Amino acid sequence: MLKKMMKGGGNTRKQTFSFSAPGALSVQLVGDFTQWEECPINLQKSLDGVWRVTIELKPGTHHYRFLVDGQWSDDPECTLREPNPFGGDNMVRHVK
Repeated sequence: MLKKMMKGGGNTRKQTFSFSAPGALSVQLVGDFTQWEECPINLQKSLDGVWRVTIELKPGTHHYRFLVDGQWSDDPECTLREPNPFGGDNMVRHVK
């Protein structure tokens, strides 16, 4: 499904997202590149309790957040943030 969304012209760059949540049952990546909750991307949990996924993104500015067990969560590693219309912040990743 993700390849279908990302397909089209232009170069893409591999981007890794991670979130430490040893007790979580699921962590999903959502953003403008997944039409937010329409096509969430599941992260895989490693033995150290860190959830990770590597995806291909087109160059540009992308906004994202995590869903941890269905709850919106900020990326504590991300320092670039922009307010969203729901009273929180979206994380921002610039892909070159």
